[in-house]
Amino acid sequence: MTEPNDPAEAPPGERPDDVATGFWLWLVALPLLVAAYVVDLVAVSVDAWFLTAFAGFFVVVIAAVALTFMLLMRQGYAWARTLLSGGGAASVVYVIGNLFTVDRPPVAALLYAVCAIVGSVLIIGGIYLLHRKDAQAFFTR
Repeated sequence: MTEPNDPAEAPPGERPDDVATGFWLWLVALPLLVAAYVVDLVAVSVDAWFLTAFAGFFVVVIAAVALTFMLLMRQGYAWARTLLSGGGAASVVYVIGNLFTVDRPPVAALLYAVCAIVGSVLIIGGIYLLHRKDAQAFFTR
């Protein structure tokens, strides 16, 4: 006998709850991590304005690519989930390393810490949910 929420009974092609929840965790984490990067960029600014402008442009491009991969992952593309998982793990390692090694003013340090820690926890939760057994069968493309 199967349980009522058994994914084996779900209609084919229907998005599991783990995938939907993982997508929303990633979607909330993205602006938090972008905000943490911007706080870090402003707080630890360099005198060359073009380097700051380039770094700002770079974060916008990376955020757009990540959002595109999130939308593709939500449609069932396994390669998008793989790239998001790798990029998310690298982001968490970068954020944690940056959390303890960069000297910031107190307000910037607090803002960075809140955005970075909450965003990292959401990313880890999203990675976990996207690799659970229920979600695994959904990624067929």
